[in-house]
Amino acid sequence: MTLQDEKRLARKAATAQRISASLEAGPEAAHKVAENLLGTVPLRNAAAVSGFLPIGSEIDTRPLLSRFLEKGIDICLPVVLGKDRPLVFRRWREGDPMVEEAFGTQAPAPEAPEIEPDLLLVPMLAFDRTGYRLGYGGGFYDRTLARLRTVKPVQAVGVAFAGQEMAYVPHDDLDQPLDWIVTEREAIRIKAVGSPHLRLVDPT
Repeated sequence: MTLQDEKRLARKAATAQRISASLEAGPEAAHKVAENLLGTVPLRNAAAVSGFLPIGSEIDTRPLLSRFLEKGIDICLPVVLGKDRPLVFRRWREGDPMVEEAFGTQAPAPEAPEIEPDLLLVPMLAFDRTGYRLGYGGGFYDRTLARLRTVKPVQAVGVAFAGQEMAYVPHDDLDQPLDWIVTEREAIRIKAVGSPHLRLVDPT
């Protein structure tokens, strides 16, 4: 079986798993994620944070984005420019004009200024404790992180439901590991691939 076959099968299972995790965790999970991230992940004087507006059963990052805005941190959202290209990010505020994007997402209108984030909130279908995530197959975040990490220090923080965890996410050298994974239960710091340091925030 090829790696792509493994990923395809994993995505099918992870999609169903995320739906179940979303129903089990409920809407309060979004607020717990915000508390866990802000109480654990060092912001390192981040001037800009990239978020995402949830689609399907993705966890809702809007409570967290509101908290960043309260701290005076700029928020930007990803924009797809084309297949096989990295994402760009446009500044966003609640109520700003939006345009329809690929995959059912929305993005700030073209007149919104482009900014480069210092910290990225990364969506996913699943994650494992070595920092690898299972995305949707487009490779957009992997290309984007690969580019940004050659330009400046950035932090990639995966946000997900705890029930999205897998024992192992199939990956190769093109897959960019995350620096942190934050769920409604805990924040996981990825010190090195294969050697995560776990801080348990909510043991229940």
